[in-house]
Amino acid sequence: MVQDGVMKYVLSYMVRISIGGRMRQNFERGILLLLWGALLFSGFGCDGSGSSRAQGRLVPLQDNWERAVEQQTIPKGLRSISAKSCGRCHVRQYEEWQYSTHSHAWTDAQFQAELKKESSPFMCINCHIPLQNQQDSIVKGLVDGDIYRPVKEGNPGFDRRLQAEGVTCAVCHVLNGKIIGLTGSEAAPHPVLLDSAFLSERLCISCHNAVAVVTPTLACTFETGDEWKAGPYYGRKTCIDCHMDTLSRPLVPNYPVHLSHHHYFRGSGIPKSKGAKTKVFNGLDFALSIEPGDSSGGDSVRFSFVVANAHAGHRVPTGDPERFFALHFEVRDNRGEEVFRRVERIGEQWEWYPKARKLTDNNLYPGEKRRYSYAIPIPGKRPFVAHIWVEKHRLSEEAAKYNHLCEAYPRFITVYDTTFILSVKR
Repeated sequence: MVQDGVMKYVLSYMVRISIGGRMRQNFERGILLLLWGALLFSGFGCDGSGSSRAQGRLVPLQDNWERAVEQQTIPKGLRSISAKSCGRCHVRQYEEWQYSTHSHAWTDAQFQAELKKESSPFMCINCHIPLQNQQDSIVKGLVDGDIYRPVKEGNPGFDRRLQAEGVTCAVCHVLNGKIIGLTGSEAAPHPVLLDSAFLSERLCISCHNAVAVVTPTLACTFETGDEWKAGPYYGRKTCIDCHMDTLSRPLVPNYPVHLSHHHYFRGSGIPKSKGAKTKVFNGLDFALSIEPGDSSGGDSVRFSFVVANAHAGHRVPTGDPERFFALHFEVRDNRGEEVFRRVERIGEQWEWYPKARKLTDNNLYPGEKRRYSYAIPIPGKRPFVAHIWVEKHRLSEEAAKYNHLCEAYPRFITVYDTTFILSVKR
């Protein structure tokens, strides 16, 4: 190969430079730079991702999840499209957004741990920082269509502060130099485009429905949009109805009152950092009943616990397949000794290696009820103390350790907790 010969020639010069005099060094360094520049222009050089264009053909990005939202210009009348800048006028909306997991989409410790893995492909960031403005590189294509060989170039319009805001206001509300809204005012300092179709559930689903087998060991399985379409609320309620409930208020302090939406994007409610405030939207209802029972060993008391997906238009849990609910049932005697313990799990279980595949799935469908019933032997007249609590988990303890997440990173929250007495009535 000609390029191999040129490289040997360059290497020989590099060796000679190390043993020559100062004038000779300067002369030969100049030749070296010229040769190296020629190699770059000939296609030998590597792109920003470390992939050599000479090793294969450049394939354009094809799937929507491979691409960032195109670079957005700052609308006339504004100096920035950051959430902090928006919050100077839209005070309440900005305060609510800060409670949301959207605001931590980029800085989340779990996501950052996943991103550092060698198996993490380039396009995972497109839902966590969707705007090209937020990404330091522009992906021009893939070498031979390989997702692990993106051809990148630096992004001159990269905004690091905007990147840190994750799914920020501009992701949904800035397009082609205008602010997209549902209401407008001539007094607004920026151009407004009213577009309810753009600000619809279709925007939500563009990220919250990513389903693709990327490689044998890597699968995107975020199916919330598909679950909603297959559920009983499709055509009646959307993501916005439940996760951005409506209220009447001014868009800006001292302006007329309009129909508005909360911007908490209430959902799992598991905070991204210890002590952070969140808004929980469970979707689940819980019901407890206690009744006398029979036991071959004598008297017993039976209790039943019903979990119902009463409010969600999709399955619960949904989204990240590592999410699950842990239902804890514990009974202790009057001395505090444990006499019964059971943990039930609602969620998916996956095997990721050597091939990604779902092992089990008992997520609750919309409207589905599940009953857990237990008979506890009660010897004599001693009362027993029963404790039931339900935890909502974002990932298992094992997965947290694997990702080197410290104990301070919140893995779950408790969404139900009750204690009651079990005793035989005589």
